[in-house]
Amino acid sequence: MTGTQAGVTQSTTRSGHALLDREVAIVTGASAGIGAATARALARRGARVVLAARRAERLDAQVAAITRAGGSALAVPTDVADPLQVEALVRRTLDVYERVDVLVNNVGGGAFAPLTLEPAEITRMIDANLTGAILLVRAVLPGMIERRHGAIIAVAAVTGAVALDPLYSATKFGLRGFTLSLRRQVAGSGVAVSVISPGYIQTDPAHRSRPLVPGPDAVARRIADLVAHPHREVFIPRFHRAAVWVEHALPWAWDLAIRSQVVQPSGASR
Repeated sequence: MTGTQAGVTQSTTRSGHALLDREVAIVTGASAGIGAATARALARRGARVVLAARRAERLDAQVAAITRAGGSALAVPTDVADPLQVEALVRRTLDVYERVDVLVNNVGGGAFAPLTLEPAEITRMIDANLTGAILLVRAVLPGMIERRHGAIIAVAAVTGAVALDPLYSATKFGLRGFTLSLRRQVAGSGVAVSVISPGYIQTDPAHRSRPLVPGPDAVARRIADLVAHPHREVFIPRFHRAAVWVEHALPWAWDLAIRSQVVQPSGASR
């Protein structure tokens, strides 16, 4: 096994992919994009997947597709910015499946949102991208530790390691910091914790041929791999590691690179 923590280890397919037979996985932000692709990837490997997102009709479509392919899936419409709905999501999962083995915290909206957003919109963005993830971990972690079995994966972003986008970076730096700290805190408990930090992901099928820009399926496959083979942090594509190294070792280089692109916020309160 790769990494320093034990993940949800199962048998493997001929392609070397871990089988997650009857493992119970919650995936947030699962109505489209990386979340939907992750739900499909986990289901293909045998997991029973609980898909959570706000858009019920899209969740139902994803569940139908997984079921047609022979998988097991449950849609639970959830706004992770609402603590009561987070609790209801976990309660519904436990009512149906009795446990949670895998949590994929994938919600992450608001990239390039301006500082001129209304305060309520900023608060909602933080609640959805960060607070909801923390509350989900809080809800599922005790059961994982009790069984000494589980995997938690946070979908952060390269802008959670390279400060380029004030509001979005704030939430993703927070998610990344929370998850990496958690990883250290639960080491040796049987619960594996990993972070995956994508760069730009091409979600429009008409542009999937763009070089060096992966689609959601590539990220989803890596997330599914992390369940059984955890790593501290994975960047996708891998070359983004260089950008993160520059941010830490030569931050002034990033300052110079983006100085001409910085737009001063207008109309924001001091």
